[in-house]
Amino acid sequence: MRLLVLAASLLLTSACAPQQVSVTTPATPPRGPIAAGTPAPTRTSTNAVAPGSARVAESDTAVRPGWLKDRIAAVLSERKRNPITRILRYQYEGKDVYYVSAPCCDQYSQVFDTKGKLICQPDGGITGKGDGQCPDFEKNKSNEKLVWQDPR
Repeated sequence: MRLLVLAASLLLTSACAPQQVSVTTPATPPRGPIAAGTPAPTRTSTNAVAPGSARVAESDTAVRPGWLKDRIAAVLSERKRNPITRILRYQYEGKDVYYVSAPCCDQYSQVFDTKGKLICQPDGGITGKGDGQCPDFEKNKSNEKLVWQDPR
């Protein structure tokens, strides 16, 4: 038993003992165009994405159901969220549905039917995969329309 305690003590002492590290600095400066003050080469690639060219959902012009107007009013009565709340309308399983983005971090986004009944929470949560009730939502949603986004 004493031998075991002695071995453990020796192991902890050597593992926690300060280690010496040698750091050397080169005596001569690096050579090359950037080190000599020459500007970096200009970008010649054409595959860069221009600002503002990201796909934007088409605006929804349909009349909003009362429950959705109430939800929007509730969001506007709270402090501004980061990221902002967005509501999108999609076709999913042959029906119109409303997707409400998650207010923040690990919280669920929600999908409602046209009467305001929660269908599922397709993303968010700790795993990022939602509640598991509509795992195919991302793949099978279609006809995206922007219904509303927080203007603040």
